[in-house]
Amino acid sequence: MNSIKSVPARVLSRRGGHSLEAEREQFDKSQAISISKAINTQEAPVKEKHARRIILGTHHEKGAFTFWSYAIGLPLPSSAILSWKFCHVLHKVLRDGHPNVLQDCQRYRSNIRETGDLWGHLHDRYGQLVNIYTRLLLTKISFHIKHPEFPPGLEVSDEVLEKTAGTDVNNIFQLTVELFDYLDWELKLSESVFRQLNTSMAISQMSAVQCRLAPLIQVIQDCSHLYHYAVKLMFKLHSCLPADTLQGHRDRFHEQFRSLKNFFKKASDMLYFKRLIQIPRLPESPPNFLRASALAEHVKPVVVIPEEAPEDEEPENLIEISTASTTEPQVTSDIFEQTFGPPNGIRDDRDAQIESLKKEVDMLHAEMEKIKLEAQRYITQLKAQVNSLEGEVEEQRKQKQKALVDNEQLRDELERLQRVKQDSDRSQRLCAEAEKKANATEIRYTKLKEKHSELINTHAELLRKNADTAKQLTVTQQSQEEVARVKEQLAFQVEQVKREAEMKLEDQSVQMEQLRQELDARRDELDQAQRLLSQAKQAGVELNAQVEALHAEKEVLRRSVSEKECELLSTRGLIEEKELQLNQEADKATREICELQGRLLEKSNQEQSLQQKLLDEQFGILQETVREAEGILRDAVAKLDDPLHVRCTSSPDYLLSRAQAALESTDALENGHAQYVASMADAAGLVGALALFAHLTADTIVNGSATSHLAPTDHADRLMETCRDCGQRSLDYLGKLKDKKTLGHAELGDVRQALRGVLQLAQELRPKSLDIKQEELGDMVEKEMASTSEAIEDAVRRIEEMMSQARNESSGVKLEVNERILNSCTDLMKAIRLLVMTSTNLQKEIVESGRGAATTQEFYAKNSRWTEGLISASKAVGWGATQLVESADRVVLHTGKYEELIVCSHEIAASTAQLVAASKVKAEKSSRNLGRLQECSRNVNEMAANVVASTKSGQEQIEEKDTMDFSGMSLIKLKKEEMETQVKVLELEKRLEGERVRLGELRKQHYALAGGYDAVEDGEAKPAPAPRRGILKKPPLAQKPGHGEPERDPGSYPPHGANF
Repeated sequence: MNSIKSVPARVLSRRGGHSLEAEREQFDKSQAISISKAINTQEAPVKEKHARRIILGTHHEKGAFTFWSYAIGLPLPSSAILSWKFCHVLHKVLRDGHPNVLQDCQRYRSNIRETGDLWGHLHDRYGQLVNIYTRLLLTKISFHIKHPEFPPGLEVSDEVLEKTAGTDVNNIFQLTVELFDYLDWELKLSESVFRQLNTSMAISQMSAVQCRLAPLIQVIQDCSHLYHYAVKLMFKLHSCLPADTLQGHRDRFHEQFRSLKNFFKKASDMLYFKRLIQIPRLPESPPNFLRASALAEHVKPVVVIPEEAPEDEEPENLIEISTASTTEPQVTSDIFEQTFGPPNGIRDDRDAQIESLKKEVDMLHAEMEKIKLEAQRYITQLKAQVNSLEGEVEEQRKQKQKALVDNEQLRDELERLQRVKQDSDRSQRLCAEAEKKANATEIRYTKLKEKHSELINTHAELLRKNADTAKQLTVTQQSQEEVARVKEQLAFQVEQVKREAEMKLEDQSVQMEQLRQELDARRDELDQAQRLLSQAKQAGVELNAQVEALHAEKEVLRRSVSEKECELLSTRGLIEEKELQLNQEADKATREICELQGRLLEKSNQEQSLQQKLLDEQFGILQETVREAEGILRDAVAKLDDPLHVRCTSSPDYLLSRAQAALESTDALENGHAQYVASMADAAGLVGALALFAHLTADTIVNGSATSHLAPTDHADRLMETCRDCGQRSLDYLGKLKDKKTLGHAELGDVRQALRGVLQLAQELRPKSLDIKQEELGDMVEKEMASTSEAIEDAVRRIEEMMSQARNESSGVKLEVNERILNSCTDLMKAIRLLVMTSTNLQKEIVESGRGAATTQEFYAKNSRWTEGLISASKAVGWGATQLVESADRVVLHTGKYEELIVCSHEIAASTAQLVAASKVKAEKSSRNLGRLQECSRNVNEMAANVVASTKSGQEQIEEKDTMDFSGMSLIKLKKEEMETQVKVLELEKRLEGERVRLGELRKQHYALAGGYDAVEDGEAKPAPAPRRGILKKPPLAQKPGHGEPERDPGSYPPHGANF
């Protein structure tokens, strides 16, 4: 092994004269060599000595600037193993490097994220590990930036942990959640590594397996500290919060404990880890956080890294310098001897001149190479610094603008919420008091109503009893009058009988006198007279018997009359008592009724006051809403003159939808206004409609201003003035709502007129669509999908014909290559055909679920932009399939290029991605057809990748490469060939740059035709968004760094909303 002593004296003398710049150059070169040896594509673990030199370099320069200046030039997207080893080295640098490394890594978060996202989308075993590892590194950087008390090595004392957690239970809770998230990514990385490996004892000694296992040493170190801190914080949380509240934390900790214990057990069983790290043992069961004394039983897991014998380190920098300085003249000398023969021992002046010239050439060559390296390094560093500073400045500017907007929005939102909260609290209190009073009044009113009903029933019952008693009295009086009448009739009959008897007696006495006078004359009539007399006596006896019977009946009637009179007297007493009682109850009921009437009058007064209060509150709520609406509209109008709003843009279609919604909201506002004017006790409809109107009108004004930024000058000025006029007329209308006198006369005619003006200008600014009638769009979609399916089937048929023709006309390697390429093309066509069928089913599902009562053509016409996107995507898929078949035909016939197949495969993948994106726009997330479509899209990408892979392998298999044997060339010839090669390289670079510029212009024109550019009146176009800054690759020495045009996702669509 060479040492510093073996360096030539002239090198040491030159080193002694070096300045700080030379030392810096030496340091940069050493770091570049260490980084290139540590991060390479070999599937072997990173050597510790190279990682240690990189870490020492960060402590030497107090940061990771040099590391990142070389790291961003690594071709990470080209190799998953290279990305995996980069993540491993970055993890070690974060843990053991200088503290300022964390801030440097924070500036390159986007590079780390892009690397992980790139490999996460590819089906590569290392790629999946790289995706998880980058997420772990991003989580680590975010955690330590947020909590600077924790160093990246995670070694802090318990006192620092207690101080960081503090006494606020919310901070402890949040810190515990962040530690759990941190530990989750560590465990997820270990589980992914073990899932890809067979954990047998023999496999762990293979270099390919050790390449995957090496980063787990840092994961074990991190996990031991994170587990200890999580246990401490969990015990502290359980001392502050109830156990039920922390049930989710305990479940998550138990799951992490099981995963960590399994990870430690698997790692300790592997021979690879046994000589590199001493893994701690975890307890059999997790700590019992419900028992506070269990904290004393917790033992902190300690990871021990055994001290290794220092590896033999080769001073690469010195050896390379000495080797370059000593061996290069030797090689030159050998070539010279081979060319001109060995010297004959006689040295003339020409030999001395040749030798001196050779030395000068060598020195100049070395100096030129040195200057080139230094210039290239400085250019790379300066470019990296400029890019990073530009990125930081742009990010800071965006963050500042976003912070200003967010601060203003949060302030307005806070004020609004405070006002709403105060109004809500006041309204709730008033409503509660009014509800309590209303409930009490309702209870009293219910009791009075029940008492009043009871009195009415009692009064009615007494009236019925009085009526019955009066009726009985009337019946008694009638019977008494009838008895008197009978008595008078009997007396009259008795008098009549007496008069008849007297008259008969007189007649009898006359007859007796006549008989006496005629006694002598009429003896014969004496017997007759005696008989008549006896008859008269018998009649008198009968009359006396009748008189006696009448007397007896009279006595009976007299007794009955006396009884009736007694009953009548008793009834009259009862009636008088009842009347007295009724009078008393009536007086009492009258007094109670008077009291109830007074209370009812008082309640009606209270209800009137509450009604008036309710009206005032409703009017107050309306005024608050009006003021809030005025604030929203004034803020929107203010944005018309806000310079910060100039960067915001919007599309005429989105402005058209907002203006239409605002115009429709005026109808609801007018109905709510009419309802409120009719009944001012309910302002809910007007308040809701007013809030909706304010928001939609403000949204229309803001989007109108954003749309004017991309519109021609004339249209932009008219649109700005129309939006300002719309805002002013809306404010005038709201001003009328603030006064009760003008509230009933407020009209929305001027506001509607202004909104119609905005709507008309938005309609004028809309880009012209396809020259297809709206009713023909539905048929157009079905025709395009059918033609696409036919084109794919025709492509499959043509590929089969080409395969049979290739089998007949070729053999050997060419036949094998052609069959592999055509088979991959056939698989791709089948995958595309399945995707088109699935897309057709999904579109039918979207139409059936979204058209309602409308027809399919009406649905497509209503969603014309979406329909046109489907038509465009379908055409692109069919055209791509046709081009792929034609390219494959030319390749099989050896008249085309393999690159055409690769480009066609990429174009088909992009077209199918556009078709999938257009189909997903209106699909539901839970749709089964959507899931099948996404699966078919992934299958198409895999088949396209297979076509590219088979094409590249076939190209490499068929094309013959030169062996590049330069052994027979002289020095002058080699120099000449080198210069010619450099000239060709520069020509090709210039041509490549010109082709890239042409490709960019072609894509700009394609985006302009597809609607990506909004043409302005003076002929200029709005530039496409700046390309996403990816990982920059360091250019070679003899090569200029080229800047290609940005590529755009073929499935993307121009935004329809304001870009804030």
